Amino acid sequence: MPYFSRWKTIIVWLAVLLSIVVALPNAVSNSTLESLPSWVPKRQMMLGLDLQGGSQITLKIERDDVIKTRLQATIDAVGAKLRAADIGYSGLSGTGQEIQLRLRDPAQANAALAALKSLADPVKAGGLTKNPVSEVMIGTAADGMITLDMTNEGIDYRVSTMIESAIAVLQQRLTELDALQPKLRRQGADRIVVQIPGRYDPEQVKYILSQAGALSFRSIDMSMAVQDAVNGQPPVNSEILYSADDPPIGYLVRRQPILTNADIVDAQAAINAQSGNPVVNLRLGPEGTARFAKATADSAGTTVAIVLDGAVIATPLVRKAITDGTVQLAADMSTEGAGDLALLLRAGALPTPLTVVEERSIGAGRGADSIHSIMMAGAIGAILVVLFMLAFYGLFGAIASLAVALNVVMIIAVLSATGLSLTLPGIAGIVLTIGMAVDSNVLIYERIREEVKHGRSLREALDYGFSRAFAAIVDANITTLIAAIILLFLGTGAVRGFAVTLAIGIVTTLFTAYTLTRVMLEVWLRRRQPTELPDGIRTGIFDGAAFRFMAIRNYVFSLTTLLSVVSMLLFGALGINLGIDFSGGSVIELKAREGNADIDDITGRLYELNIGDVTVKPFGSPQDVVVRVHSRDGGENAEQTSVILIRGELEDTYEFRRVEVVGPTISGDLTKAATIGVLASLLAIIVYIWFRFEWQFAAGAIVATLHDVLLTIGLFVVTGMEFNLTSIAALLTIVGYSLNDTVVVYDRVRENLKRYPRMPLPILIDTSINQTLSRTVLTGATTMLALAALCIFGGEAVQPFAFVMLFGVAVGTFSSIYVAGPVLILFKLRHGTEKTGGPTLSARGAR
Repeated sequence: MPYFSRWKTIIVWLAVLLSIVVALPNAVSNSTLESLPSWVPKRQMMLGLDLQGGSQITLKIERDDVIKTRLQATIDAVGAKLRAADIGYSGLSGTGQEIQLRLRDPAQANAALAALKSLADPVKAGGLTKNPVSEVMIGTAADGMITLDMTNEGIDYRVSTMIESAIAVLQQRLTELDALQPKLRRQGADRIVVQIPGRYDPEQVKYILSQAGALSFRSIDMSMAVQDAVNGQPPVNSEILYSADDPPIGYLVRRQPILTNADIVDAQAAINAQSGNPVVNLRLGPEGTARFAKATADSAGTTVAIVLDGAVIATPLVRKAITDGTVQLAADMSTEGAGDLALLLRAGALPTPLTVVEERSIGAGRGADSIHSIMMAGAIGAILVVLFMLAFYGLFGAIASLAVALNVVMIIAVLSATGLSLTLPGIAGIVLTIGMAVDSNVLIYERIREEVKHGRSLREALDYGFSRAFAAIVDANITTLIAAIILLFLGTGAVRGFAVTLAIGIVTTLFTAYTLTRVMLEVWLRRRQPTELPDGIRTGIFDGAAFRFMAIRNYVFSLTTLLSVVSMLLFGALGINLGIDFSGGSVIELKAREGNADIDDITGRLYELNIGDVTVKPFGSPQDVVVRVHSRDGGENAEQTSVILIRGELEDTYEFRRVEVVGPTISGDLTKAATIGVLASLLAIIVYIWFRFEWQFAAGAIVATLHDVLLTIGLFVVTGMEFNLTSIAALLTIVGYSLNDTVVVYDRVRENLKRYPRMPLPILIDTSINQTLSRTVLTGATTMLALAALCIFGGEAVQPFAFVMLFGVAVGTFSSIYVAGPVLILFKLRHGTEKTGGPTLSARGAR
C-alpha cells in the first residue's frame, strides 16, 4: 500500500472530527446546547414539514386577472388623458387585450395619438425580462377609430412585477401571523411557494395568503337606480358591485374611492361595546383623515359602501363628519374573521388575488409518529447490516461498520451546515445509503482477498485492492448520483428531500469507503504488522463458485422478455393508478378523535356533499383512514372547495393529520417534470456508460435498465399501488442501483477480456459473474435488509416506497446477471475494440 503521509492522515481525521462537531448539536437537548463552548457550532438540522408539521402552499397569479386589471386601468388612463386634452370620444371599451374608441372629430386623430403616446412608451422591465418593453401598441383608422392592444410582453412584465410585490406583502403577512421561520420563494414566472412550519390552521393560512385584501370606501351613486344600471349602461365614473349575501345585493358605486389601503396606518380587531359584535378599528394617515373628513361632511345622512376585494361588505350610514382619523369597520364577520381582516389591512394589499394551486399540510402529531417509525426502522436496518458485515468480515466488517456510521454522521453534518431540510423520504434515503454504502467496502475487500489468493503480500494486496476497486466504485456510484441530481432539480418537496440525502450520501460514501477505510487499514497495518488477512473473513465460501449462468440464458432471457411484454400490455390495457401528483385532486389522512374510524359513515357523509368521486380506505391503525377526492371540473377553486366542505363535515370527529391538494395546473406541470426527469436521467446515465465502456456494454446496460423499469411498472399495475412523485424517486433509484450492479459485472468482464483473450465469451461472462458473486450477494443482502426494515417498521408513509425499492433491488440484481450478460453475447462482444485493444475474439458459436 502506498505510503499515506502523516498530513494526509491528519486531514482525513480532521474532516471526521469536524463532521462530528457540526453534527453534535443534533444529539443534545437545547438546554445542553446553550451550555456548550462558544466555538461549538449551534446550528441544528432543519426538519422538513412532513416531520415537524406545517404547510406548504403554492400560489399563482392568474394571467387573466392581470389582463382584466390592466384592461380597466388602461381604459381609465385613456379616458383621463383624452379628457385632459379636451378630445371628445365615444364607445371606449375593451375586450381581452384590445381597447377601442371612436373620436367624435376624426381630425383630432393626431392630437389623440399625442395625448396617448405616453401609454405606449417602453418601460424598463425587471424580473424575468431585461429589455424595455412596450405595454401598449396604438393604431388608428381613417374614420376616427383608435385601437390599443396590450402586448404579451407588457403582461409578462406586469406579472413579474406583481410577483415581486406579492412576495413582499406575503412576507409582511406571515410576520403579522407570528409564523416561525417561514420560507417564500419564487417558482417560475407566476408562482410563489410558501412553507410555514408549525401548527397553524391551513384554511386560515390559505385565506391570509391568497386574499388581495384591497379595501376601499366608496360613495354610492344615487343618480340612477341599480336595476336601471344593470339593464342599461351605468354612468362612466360608476360601476355595479355586489354584496356576498345570498342572493347578492347590487350597488351602484363611484369608481373613485374615498379611502384605500394606502390611507390606513393601523388596524386592530376589537369588540363593539354596544352591540358586542366583532369590529375592526382603523386609524388613518393625515391625508386620509382630511379626505375622509371632507367626504363624510359632504355625504352626512347618506350611506357609503365599504368594498373588500370587489365585494360590498357593509353600507354604514354617515351621521356626521368624521374628523379624528379613526373609523370603526363593522361588518358581518366572526371574531376570527375580524382578526384576519385586521392582519390583511396592516400588512397591505396584494396587487392581485392569488390562487392556491397546491397545498400540502401535515399535522405535528403525524410528523412525530413518522419520525418514531422510521427511526426505529433505521436503527433495526443499521443493526442488521452491522451484524451481517461482522458475520462475513470480522475485523474488516467492524471497520466497514464504523465507516458507515461516520458516513451517517457526515450526512447529518452537511445537512446541518447547509440548512437543507431532512424530510421523511430523506430519512429513507439515509437508510438506503446505509445499505448501499457497504457495497464500496465489499468491492475493496473482495479485491484484497483476490490479490492475497494470487500470492501478493498483504500490503501489496491492499494497494492493488484499493486501486483496482476505485474505478468500479466511481462508475457504480456516479450512475446513482446522476439520478439523484436530476431528482434534485426537477423534484419537489419530499422527493427533493430524498434526492438531497441520497446525493450527499453518495459523496460521503466515496470518502468514507475509499479514504477513511484506507486510513483505518493503514493504522492497523502499521500497528499490528500482520502478514495475512485477519480471521473472521468468511466470504471464501463463494471462491469455488462455478455456476453456469449463461448455460440457461436463452430460457431465462425469454422469460424476462415475456414478463416485460406482459407488463407493457397490462399497462396499456389497465393503466396505472396515478396519484394526485399527476392526476390532480385531494388526499386527506384522518384519525378518529375517539374510537375507531367508521369508513361507511365517512363515505356516506361525503357522498352527501356532492364533491364527485370519493374513495375512503383504511390507513395503518383502525383509527386512521385516507380519503381520496378525485379531480373535479372547475379548476383550482373546485379542489379547494372540496377540502373546505370535508373539513366542515368531519373536523369535529376526526383529526386532519395530512392534507394534500393538487390542482390541474400543478398536476400537469408535475407530469411534465417527472417525464423530463426520467428521460433526462436515463439519457445522462446512458451517455456516461457509453463513454466509459464499449457500445455493447452500453447497449446491455440500457436493455437491463429497461427490463427493470418495465417490471417495476408492471408491479404498480398488478398491485394497484398509487404512482406518485415518490414512485418516480424509487424508479430512478432502482435505475441507479441496477446500473451499479451491472457496471461492477461489466468492469470485471472488461478486465477478463484483456486477461483471457481466447476464452469463449459465455464462459468468460460466467467467470466474471462468479468472481463478483460475493459482492453481488453481500451488497444485495445488506441493501435488502435495510429496505426490509423500512417495509416492516417504517410506517405507512414510507412502506410503499420501501416495498417498490425492495422489489427493484431484487430485480436489478437479477438483471445484472441474466439480462446484462446475455445481451453481450447477443451483440457479439469482441476483444480488440478501440478502448480495450489486444487480439479479437468473436462470440460466434457461443451458445
